[in-house]
Amino acid sequence: MVAGTETEAEIETAGLRELVARARVVLWDFDGPICRLFAGHSANRVARELVEWLEGRGMRRLLTDDERAAPDPHVVLRAVDRLHPRSDLVIELEERLTQEELRAVPSAMPTPYADPLIRTWSAVGTRLAVTTNNSPRTVRTYLASRGLLGCFAPHIYGRTAELHRLKPHPHSLNRALRATGADPAAALMIGDSPSDLTAAQEAGVSFLGYARNERKAKLLVDAGAEHVVGSLQPVLDALRRQPHAAP
Repeated sequence: MVAGTETEAEIETAGLRELVARARVVLWDFDGPICRLFAGHSANRVARELVEWLEGRGMRRLLTDDERAAPDPHVVLRAVDRLHPRSDLVIELEERLTQEELRAVPSAMPTPYADPLIRTWSAVGTRLAVTTNNSPRTVRTYLASRGLLGCFAPHIYGRTAELHRLKPHPHSLNRALRATGADPAAALMIGDSPSDLTAAQEAGVSFLGYARNERKAKLLVDAGAEHVVGSLQPVLDALRRQPHAAP
C-alpha cells in the first residue's frame, strides 16, 4: 500500500492498524522519518566537499567516478573505509561528516506529525529507539532541540567506527533490540529507504516505510515494502485509536 495522495479511509487500512497495535518498541530511522536533516544544508554539497578534501590530499584514486559524483556523503565515507578500514583517514573523514551534520541541525526540517507521534508513543509506554547511519551526536543534538531526547534516551544507535555495519546491515537494530530487551516480533521499524527495509528484514522486525514523495515511495515498493505512507498522520491517528492511547 502506498499512501499520501489517497483518502483518509484508504490510508487507515487494517494492516497499518495492526502494525501499530503490535508494536511494543519502535525503531526510528532519523534522517527522513524524524526530520529532513539537510533541508537547509545540502547533502550534495557536503558529499562534494568531502571529495574535494580527499582530492586536495592527493587521494582522488580512492574513489570511482560514480562515487565522486554521488550526492550522498555516506557513499564517500564507505568507499574510503572499504580500502582503509579503521584508518586515521577514515576517522578524520567521519569526523568531518559529523561536524557537517551538526551544522545542519539548526536548519533541519521536522517531519510533519513526527513530534506528536513520538510523544504519543512514548506517553503510552512504547519504547522508542533511533537506529540510523547518522552520528549519534547529531541525533541527540536534534532531539534535544525539539524536547524529544527523553522519549528515546539512552536508546540512540548511530554511526560507529565499524562503518561496514551501517545499514543495510542490521547492527544498529540488533543493538536496540538487545538493549530494550525486545522480541523482534514485537518491534516495528520506521524507515525511508530500501537499506532500512533490508536491515529490518535481517533483524526480523516489521517495517513501515515513510516516503515524502512518489520517487521514494516507488523505491520502497520496488524493494518489497508492504506498507508505505506518505504522511505520518495516519500512523498517529491509528495510534490514538488504540485503547491504551491518549486522545
